[in-house]
Amino acid sequence: MEKQKKTNDDVLEPPINFSMVEDGIFRSGFPQPANFPFLRSLNLRSIIYLCPEPYPEENLEFLRSQNIQLLQFGIEGKTDPAILIPNDTILEALKILIDVRNHPVLIHCKRGKHRTGCLVGCLRKFQNWCLSSVFEEYQRFAGVKSRPTDLRFIEAFDMMRLRQCLYSIIYQYQGYGSNKRRLVYRDENLQKPQTMKV
Repeated sequence: MEKQKKTNDDVLEPPINFSMVEDGIFRSGFPQPANFPFLRSLNLRSIIYLCPEPYPEENLEFLRSQNIQLLQFGIEGKTDPAILIPNDTILEALKILIDVRNHPVLIHCKRGKHRTGCLVGCLRKFQNWCLSSVFEEYQRFAGVKSRPTDLRFIEAFDMMRLRQCLYSIIYQYQGYGSNKRRLVYRDENLQKPQTMKV
């Protein structure tokens, strides 16, 4: 009996709708305490949380214990088509997502379907995926709850804003003959994510 209990404790249970997006980028629904051992195995550096609700204290304690940075972008969950996804918020989340200094990173919302699907869909557009493949991936996770408004948002999202931001990053060398580089953003007037000290 003791041996069987130990075997069950060794099973790593991923959060709902968990998947690898790219090397160092993962997506899922909201992690539960039973998922913490699995998340520990990913050696996460950051979590991009796309809901406006406060992060539960139990989850915050886990993040603190693992030295994981929480970056919250409060996007309202919506079923009303009149409520639009904020372009600037997705743009800021994308800037965090493509910065390898934040990897390995987990993106999640409540179920890992709509808000997460929109962010991943915009990432895929940035990666020059064809729109039909972007939509297919979104629908694979959203299932019957797929929202036409989300698909329209992804289709209409202006990638040039992200590309212009990336083009504005310049490398400045510190002193003569130094090979040390640092990234400097010229575009600092956009909304910043809510970073929580954990």
